[in-house]
Amino acid sequence: MNASDESNREGLGLGGRVAIVTGGSRGIGRGIALHLASLGARLVVNYTSNSAQADLVVAQINQLHSNNSDAPPRAVAVAVRADVSDPEQVKSLFDKAEEFFGGPPHILVNSAGVLDPKYPSIANTLLDDFDRIFSVNAKGSFLCCKEAANRLKRGGGGRIIMLSSSLVGALKPGYGAYTASKAAVETMVKILAKELKGTRITANCVAPGPIATEMFFAGNSEDDVKKVVEQCPLERLGEVQDVAPVVGFLASDASEWVNGQVIRANGGYV
Repeated sequence: MNASDESNREGLGLGGRVAIVTGGSRGIGRGIALHLASLGARLVVNYTSNSAQADLVVAQINQLHSNNSDAPPRAVAVAVRADVSDPEQVKSLFDKAEEFFGGPPHILVNSAGVLDPKYPSIANTLLDDFDRIFSVNAKGSFLCCKEAANRLKRGGGGRIIMLSSSLVGALKPGYGAYTASKAAVETMVKILAKELKGTRITANCVAPGPIATEMFFAGNSEDDVKKVVEQCPLERLGEVQDVAPVVGFLASDASEWVNGQVIRANGGYV
C-alpha cells in the first residue's frame, strides 16, 4: 500500500477533489498546493503577478501525478491569475476552475495576503498602507469566502480554509493594521461556519506563527529573527512543512467535526 492509499484509508486523502489555493505560487501557499496535490487533489494555483513561479508549481504537481500514476499523463493542475481584492477576478477564478475541471471545486484555501511595513505603532501607520492591507487581507478574504460559500460542492467534502496569523493572539506592537485585518478574517470564518448549516461545507482558519518565508525575512532584521526564535518554546522558526499538513487535514474527510475553528500552528509561540 502506497502513501496515497494509506491516506485515503484513513480519510486523509483527497481523491481527485478540486482545490483552489490563492497565493499558491510561493511561500506557504506553494507548500500547501504541493501538499494537497500529494494527497490526491487537483489544483488551481492562483497568483497575482509572477506567472513563472505559478507555472513552476503547476509543472511540479503535474510531474508528481505523472510519476504516481500508470494512466496516460494529463494535467491535474492549472495556474490562474486573479487579484483576490477584485470581485470580478475572484468570480473568474472560480469560473476557470469549473471550466478546467468540469465541475464545482470542493476546497478553497485562501493564502493570498500582504504584510504591512513594520511601523513603530498604529499612530505612525500610513493610511495608504492600511487601505492596501485591508483590501487584500480582509476584503480579499471576504470575496473568497462569499464566492466559495455560493459555489463549492455541497453534500460533503466542501472545505473553506483561510490563512490568518498567530499575531492575532500575540498582539505584537508594530503590526496593528496587519493583525487587525487577520482578526477580521477569523471573525468572518466563525460566522460563516454557522451560516453554512445544511451544506456540509466547513469553514476554518489556520493561523501560523513566524514561518521562514520570503515575506517574513523581508520584514525582519537578523536581530528580529533571533528574538522570534528565542520566544518560541521549540527554539526555531516554523517551516512551510509545519503548516501544510494542518491545512491538508482540514481539507480532508477526517476533519469534518472541526468547524468554525482557528488553529494556531506556531510551535507554542502564542
